[in-house]
Amino acid sequence: MPTTSGIWPQDRADFVDLLHRALDDRDVRDALRADPSGESALRLRARALAATDEIAAAADEEYRVYLAVRATAREPRSSAGSAGSTGWLLLAVLAPSVSAAAGVVLLLIGYGVGLWGLAPEFAASVRTAGWLLTGFAAVTAAAGLLALLVTAVRGQGPRPPQRSTAAADAEAARQRWRRALLERGLRPYLRRHLPDTPAPDQDPRTVA
Repeated sequence: MPTTSGIWPQDRADFVDLLHRALDDRDVRDALRADPSGESALRLRARALAATDEIAAAADEEYRVYLAVRATAREPRSSAGSAGSTGWLLLAVLAPSVSAAAGVVLLLIGYGVGLWGLAPEFAASVRTAGWLLTGFAAVTAAAGLLALLVTAVRGQGPRPPQRSTAAADAEAARQRWRRALLERGLRPYLRRHLPDTPAPDQDPRTVA
């Protein structure tokens, strides 16, 4: 957000659009018609463009509100939640496969050693560890499936309406800023800097 009065480059198009609207006001048009060459209109437009920051200061409060609302609308709403969900899903996928693989290896070792009749106590403990790991793999697989189902259900929540609401709020703030810029900034500025209109009995060519 800007720390001084002024508007961001991407919002200059709004300023130019409103400037043209203000130049098209009846009293402004009538004053500018005194110069049939059109140079007065061009000079007034150029002067207003050069004074963009000065004019925009009249609607600075509305503009800051608009920037804040626009920034909020563009922020990701569930980045932390998405990261947490991704971590759980990754764990749900990896834990069962790793545990199952380790359990199978231990079971093969345990039963292989048992078949050879070597270190029966060691073989029994290895088989026990293998069965524990395969059981853990089954439990984590079930938990992973539940996590996937919960994530799928949450993914069908009303996120688009929330985003639409944020976009609508930003547009409403933009329109409030545009009205303030037009009414308190551009129109008063143009009327203050209108060229002097010659009196009805005075020759326009003699006006300095």
